[in-house]
Amino acid sequence: MEQPEIKVGFVQTKSIMTKSNAPLGGYSVNPYVGCPHACRYCYASFMKRFTGHTEDWGTFMDVKEWPVITNPRKYAGQKVIVGTVTDGYNPLEEKFGKTRLLLEQLKDSGADILICTKSDLVLRDLDLLQEINKRNQLTVSWSVNTLDEDFKNDMDAAVSIERRLAAMKQVYDAGIRTVCFISPVFPGITDIEAIFERAKDQCDLVWLENLNLRGGFKKTIMDYIAEKYPRLTPLYEEIYSKRNRSYFEALEKQAEEMARRYGCRFVDNETPYERVQQGHPTIVDYFYHEEVRGTENSGKRNR
Repeated sequence: MEQPEIKVGFVQTKSIMTKSNAPLGGYSVNPYVGCPHACRYCYASFMKRFTGHTEDWGTFMDVKEWPVITNPRKYAGQKVIVGTVTDGYNPLEEKFGKTRLLLEQLKDSGADILICTKSDLVLRDLDLLQEINKRNQLTVSWSVNTLDEDFKNDMDAAVSIERRLAAMKQVYDAGIRTVCFISPVFPGITDIEAIFERAKDQCDLVWLENLNLRGGFKKTIMDYIAEKYPRLTPLYEEIYSKRNRSYFEALEKQAEEMARRYGCRFVDNETPYERVQQGHPTIVDYFYHEEVRGTENSGKRNR
């Protein structure tokens, strides 16, 4: 997918820190509104309801201006997730530097900082990340849901899978905890074991999250499957029209068996902070995100 032309704006916000109802709890921090990656399946497109944008998701981005965080120790011990509805290391970060500014303001906070990205621009800030890692708990996560660059290009305008994996290795080798976030898992397309095998020696955690089709992009994805993977149309109808959970329930069992074969821990909705023996990342089951939202990293689900 080619990078769309981006309409850039600027917005003032009273605070950059927002309480999060994500599975890990804590604070959600997004230095930008919108995201140039233009992922076809992006759940964050719902943000348009609150921003007043009429442009297509992926074609606009607002740069946030916020008051300096003068008391970073307020967030000591708190989970701070950077990039829940945007990618803080999207291509325009190279020009505007808001994510680096945010991290500089939080570097002495004592927070548990998680950066979520699909970019290798994070390597620009490796010096800062290593400094942060000395005073805080720091994790960097890359979304990787395929090893097929053609499929990736159909889905987003972010950097290649190989560039993401190379960045993951460099950050891992720098002593920083890393995550391979296999998300979203496309039924019949995403090969979780192939991705695991490729990434297991350069990450401490592997997260699994299912493709959740809701909102306006459900038709987009269903039409894409019908065009490019017609043999999978009945499966997608079962999962996303009839709400049949058997595919992902079977995949959960497959992931648990994979963990046993590779000598890894398998946990449900829980992300322990740790470095693990190389090649044995902890596998975390975040399938059915709606059941783990708001459970504060407890290992329990809202069933």
